[in-house]
Amino acid sequence: MSNDDRSRPEWATDQAEGYASHYLKGTEGGHDGMTSNKKTVAGSTYPRRRQLSVDDYVEGVLAGNRAIIAQAITLVESNSHKHIQLGQEVLKKLMPYTGNSIRIGFTGVPGAGKSTLIEAFGTMLCDQGHKVAVLAVDPSSSLSKGSILGDKTRMENLSRNQNAYVRPSPAGGTLGGVARKSRETLLICEAAGYDVIIVETVGVGQSEITVRSMVDFFLVIMLTGAGDELQGMKKGVMEIADAIFINKADGSNKQAALNARAEYNRLLHFLQPATKGWETQAYTVSALTGEGVPNIWEVIQRYEQETKSTGVFDERRKKQMLDWVRTLIEDQLKTRFYQNEKVKENFPSIEKQLINGETSPTLAVQSLLKIYDE
Repeated sequence: MSNDDRSRPEWATDQAEGYASHYLKGTEGGHDGMTSNKKTVAGSTYPRRRQLSVDDYVEGVLAGNRAIIAQAITLVESNSHKHIQLGQEVLKKLMPYTGNSIRIGFTGVPGAGKSTLIEAFGTMLCDQGHKVAVLAVDPSSSLSKGSILGDKTRMENLSRNQNAYVRPSPAGGTLGGVARKSRETLLICEAAGYDVIIVETVGVGQSEITVRSMVDFFLVIMLTGAGDELQGMKKGVMEIADAIFINKADGSNKQAALNARAEYNRLLHFLQPATKGWETQAYTVSALTGEGVPNIWEVIQRYEQETKSTGVFDERRKKQMLDWVRTLIEDQLKTRFYQNEKVKENFPSIEKQLINGETSPTLAVQSLLKIYDE
């Protein structure tokens, strides 16, 4: 008997049928342990997962197959060069089926109840027969590269609705990441038949401008009694808002919300409208009781009707497409610069000169650009 035979129990044969456990055979085939079309696990064979083709993705998305919609979104969110190329081929074929939705941006101060209100609003629309997609933009920390909102609200009730699709979209640390990934996800959802697209941002600065650049209607949610420290962003964001809704207008807070509405309407009177020919106004709403939620849709429908009749709606979409192209060009140039081998080779020495005071930031940039151009 060999040493190997002495080290194993009598019952542990290669084909230990009838037993709960047995030794696993070594993997065979390629470097990943797979044969050309099967893989072996504990003596059983399973068909290898088929790689989807461009047509598979397109047909699945157009059919509203939620699993393939999710895979298509994952594909376009990937930073892999191979995936980017495949994703763009899929998007190219889906483009004729896009553009048939109303795109709504939601933002607001922390604690304003954005996700709760979106869930109430989205559920109402689904009950009316609409198909609603929610893209919850979740930026990444510039320090840890992890998600800022680790406990991102999942909108569980809305997620379970057959007429809804909720998708978090991590930004990958850059606003360009928000723009590319969220825009392309938006197009996939439109091609899948979702006629209301909601893009939620966390309300932490420049990301509101980015979301404004990809939606038709921009809605800002405010609070009463939040204090100036939370309301500090209100003037800047009010300038790009198409409507302001003061949430939590219920119970003892209802009168305060009504007072806030009057105050905001006075302020809006002195601001230039965010959309030509449209008057931005403030309203009250309660995600808890549902009061005022139908009014959100009424305001958006009125906005869509008025701006389409004047041509402002289509004009904005065309401008957004051109701005998107410019943003992508800037992102591509930035990526090519930092991936250039000569730049990567010389960057540390120029960085050291800068730290030691041997050169200025402007000269350092000029030196790197000269290296890149060579």
